[in-house]
Amino acid sequence: MRGERRRGSLGPAVAIAPGARVDRFEVFFDLVFVFSFFVIVRATATDITGHTLLRSFLVLAVLWWVWVIHSVVATRVRLGEGFVPVVMVVGMAALFAFALTVPQTIAARGQGLAGPLTVAVSYLVIRVVHLWIYWHVMRDEPVESRHLMKLAPELVLSTVLLLAAALVPAQFADPDAGALVRDGLWAVVVVSQYATGLLAGTGGGGVISAEHWTERYDLILMIALGESVISVGIGTNLASRSVGWQAITAAGIAIVLAATLWWLHFDVVGPAARIALHAARGRTRVGLARDAYAYLFLPMITGLILFSLGAEEMLNLLGQPHLPLEEELHGPGIPLLFGGVAVYLVGDMLFQLRTLHTLTWARAGTVLLLVALIPVAGRMPALAALVLLTGVCVGLVAVEVVTMADSRHALREAVFAERTAHEAREAQWRRRWHDGDPDEE
Repeated sequence: MRGERRRGSLGPAVAIAPGARVDRFEVFFDLVFVFSFFVIVRATATDITGHTLLRSFLVLAVLWWVWVIHSVVATRVRLGEGFVPVVMVVGMAALFAFALTVPQTIAARGQGLAGPLTVAVSYLVIRVVHLWIYWHVMRDEPVESRHLMKLAPELVLSTVLLLAAALVPAQFADPDAGALVRDGLWAVVVVSQYATGLLAGTGGGGVISAEHWTERYDLILMIALGESVISVGIGTNLASRSVGWQAITAAGIAIVLAATLWWLHFDVVGPAARIALHAARGRTRVGLARDAYAYLFLPMITGLILFSLGAEEMLNLLGQPHLPLEEELHGPGIPLLFGGVAVYLVGDMLFQLRTLHTLTWARAGTVLLLVALIPVAGRMPALAALVLLTGVCVGLVAVEVVTMADSRHALREAVFAERTAHEAREAQWRRRWHDGDPDEE
């Protein structure tokens, strides 16, 4: 990467090193995605219907593609160095504007053109920011330039479709027909985005730092898990009513449930997949990074969003004062709660299959059990249904701890040895900071 740092300037972009980690600006940028997930859940929770869930998924899928492009750019340049963070703040503001219009986008009826047009314009801005940075740092690399040109048509097409989704539905006299056209245009946007990722191939856009790539996606999954914790808190509605023992009990159980979902990915599957990506090279690494992380994280995120909606419905019911212990949770709460966990597990199973070429049959059985338990849980007291779901997930964790004991032990030994060697090298390098220190003599 060319360019010398000049006095009085912000300096040039800095290339990613093979062992690079996520920098602090990237974490700062993620705050907008924290807000985006929060808004999607809040906007959907106001009116949970099949159409609302569909629109929420379409918005989430488009937002996730922005995240994927963002992560690709971050594999090329350090986003917190040189002039890059200044440009990225523009994209950050555009993404925040996109998130602000999510409630209007998900709404069943249009509420003017300001929101839909803001979606299209802000989407264009953030994508242009990403692609310009990519082009700037890779303009002297023919392979990377050709790869970028494969992504450009999708940007034009998706922006045009989003503009059409903002303008065309208003021309229909029947609001339902207009909403159907809008949803169809958004669906075409999603298909064009993810098809482009497959058609672009693995010839460019290499993953220089597998550590950076895996850490980046682990963090965004943690953000989605955090949304489930937030939903538990919001569901209790502490600001407007006093909390009872059922709400406190349910909140504690829901946190245990969220912890099991964390465990099921980050205990073995996530760390083992990280090693697999490190071991892969060239096109194999690019294909693995694309399929397992860029694509298969989306159903996991979707499952967590559904779980968050169900948890909020559950806690909103159990937080009501003087609620009978035998009260059932009616409506979509139980399907969202059990179905969300099932979707999350399916996504993680596909992730495991793509990265490790293994399949945990205990998880497959758990998914089938969760689906079968939905009608049963719907006829149980709400708190008992939550206990049932948590018990199933805790049971799965216990089974895997026992059956995968040898694999877990070997994995932890490998990870600990790597971490110890890495920390020793860092400590050795930092000794130069103490050269000439009188305290060391």
